[in-house]
Amino acid sequence: MIEFINVSKTYPNGVQALKNVSLTITQGEFVAIIGLSGAGKSTLIRTVNQMHPITGGELYVNGQDVSKLKGKELRTFRRQIGMVFQSFNLVKRTTVIKNVLSARVAEMSFFKSLFGLYSKEDTLLALESLDQVDILEKAYTRADQLSGGQQQRVALARCLTQNPQIILADEPVASLDPVMAEQVMDDFVRINETMDITIIINIHHVDLALKYAKRVIGIRDGIIVFDGPVEEVDEAVLHEVYGRSLSEDEVMGSLADVAA
Repeated sequence: MIEFINVSKTYPNGVQALKNVSLTITQGEFVAIIGLSGAGKSTLIRTVNQMHPITGGELYVNGQDVSKLKGKELRTFRRQIGMVFQSFNLVKRTTVIKNVLSARVAEMSFFKSLFGLYSKEDTLLALESLDQVDILEKAYTRADQLSGGQQQRVALARCLTQNPQIILADEPVASLDPVMAEQVMDDFVRINETMDITIIINIHHVDLALKYAKRVIGIRDGIIVFDGPVEEVDEAVLHEVYGRSLSEDEVMGSLADVAA
C-alpha cells in the first residue's frame, strides 16, 4: 500500500510541485495520473521511490517511511519498485536479454556484476519476463534494431525481472504510435491483472487513461483535484483538471499543451 499524508515537494528553485497531497493506493490497483504539463504528475510518481524526496508530510510504502530511507536501506527498498520511462533507457548497443538481465545486478556480487556472470535462474527469469510482454523472440537481438514499441516492451520486461510489487510508468507511451501505444497498455493491464502488481501511470493521453486504468487521479498545480473510478470522469472533471473544456483531439493527447 502507498500512503501520501499531506505530502509537499518544493524544488531548490522554489517551485512547489506538490501541495499537501493525501491519497492511498492499495496493492494491485491500476491508477492513471492526468494533468497539464508542470502540474506535478511526474513528481508525484517519482516521490514513491524517492527519486524526488518529499519536503513535507509523510509517505509510506508497505509500511515503510520512505523519507527516512538512506543508503543500503533505500537501495533495497527500490528493488521492489520498477520504473518505466518514456525514453526506454536501454543500452542500445547490446542485446535485449542483457538489457533485461541488468535488473538483476543489484542482487549480485560486484565481481559477478562486473563480468556479467548471471545465474541460470536469472537468465530464465529474464526470458520469462520477455515472454510476458510477447517479445521473447527478440531476446538475442540488439536493442537498437527494435522499434520504439518493442524497446518499451523490453524496458517493461526489465522491470518484471526485478520481481517488483509496484511499477511506476512515466509517460510510457508518449513517443509511440497509437497502435503500439495500445499494445503496450495491454501489456500493463495483463501484468496488473495476472501478477497483482500495482501500476501507476503518468499519462497525457486521456483516452488511454480512461480505457485502461481502473482509477484516475487528476492533478492541477500540485493539488489533487479529482480521485475516483474512471466511470466518474466526465467533462466537468476534465475541465477541473485542465482548466477548460477539451476538444476531441486534446482528449486523444495529440496537442502539446496537454502533454506532460
